[in-house]
Amino acid sequence: MKIYLDNSATTKTDKEVAKAMLPYFSEKYGNPSSLHEFGKEARGAVEETRKKIAELINASSEEIIFTSGGTESDNLAIKGLAMANPEKKHIITSRIEHPAVLETCRELERQGYKVDYISVDKEGIVNLGELKRKITDKTLLVSIMHVNNEIGTIQPIEEIGKVCRKFNVYFHTDAVQSFGKIDINVKKMNISMLSASGHKINAPKGIGFLYARKGIKLNPLLNGGGHEKNIRSGTENVPGIVGLGKACELSSEKMKNSEKVKRLRDKLISELLKTKGARLNGSREERIFNNVNVSFDNVEGEALLLMLDKEGIAASTGSACSSHSLKASYVLKAIGLSDLQAHGSLRLTLGWENTEKEIDYTLEKINENVNKLRKISRNIEI
Repeated sequence: MKIYLDNSATTKTDKEVAKAMLPYFSEKYGNPSSLHEFGKEARGAVEETRKKIAELINASSEEIIFTSGGTESDNLAIKGLAMANPEKKHIITSRIEHPAVLETCRELERQGYKVDYISVDKEGIVNLGELKRKITDKTLLVSIMHVNNEIGTIQPIEEIGKVCRKFNVYFHTDAVQSFGKIDINVKKMNISMLSASGHKINAPKGIGFLYARKGIKLNPLLNGGGHEKNIRSGTENVPGIVGLGKACELSSEKMKNSEKVKRLRDKLISELLKTKGARLNGSREERIFNNVNVSFDNVEGEALLLMLDKEGIAASTGSACSSHSLKASYVLKAIGLSDLQAHGSLRLTLGWENTEKEIDYTLEKINENVNKLRKISRNIEI
């Protein structure tokens, strides 16, 4: 049995998505900037997807900029805004952001910007009081992710948006883990900019977008032919954009089945927490419906991960983007875990197609292998 439980790292491309993309490789292959019929056909497909995305988040089509994915979108939002508005050099973010945001902010720090990294509580929820206190008349931007990629905590985005509106600062959210899974209304949430990536919602890798509210000044990161309203030069990835559009269509239907996924997630959590020395990382209530992150005392998470892989179960110890690092997760440390506890973590992220049979098998194999590892460590009695 092969079971994929690493959907926060990436998802498989939906068959219907792949089918929608195929004609744009070999039949409808025009450059969308060309004026002939081939070009017009490609341009029409690009604009149709732009419209679909805008409708999903209550935006206007002209506010959607296609990118290569979440990392580029985060960079464009933060660096692009900073370069276009040099009079303000203060940015606020949280300690548990994705590296695409944290490393971008650190790069701006090297260029003379002041960046405040606000704390989170033991569930991973940002401290709104600290956020309010940190905002000054020099603050340009607040960047807080919607859903954390490791622990699945959902941030109070609407409340953060209200704070930003009150103090007249821009608000960016990395919505890579929430777009297509949770309802997003950029107007109601007062979001100035939003980043998303296709491969998290069964679209292909290498395509994403940035929502930037009309009137926001952004400097481009790439110079060239002035594509995407002079903000993101480079010929558009038409097949990828078409695939993203189809995935957006399908996500509306899939979200209706989120309760089924949540039920399986809750079963995983409840059964795993029966294991001695197990703890749930992140919020139990304010948690995206497909994320489970647990730590086991006296168990090395990477060893458990490799043992599960031999059993046919694909999981993660945290963010796939930094899986090469042997350092303890900074997200888990930010919510109060020790290095030892953080190294004993396991992340399971469900997809729309996972079954109860798969979850039962996963629980059986986790229990078996946790016990094996504990016997090896001889730190506790079985």
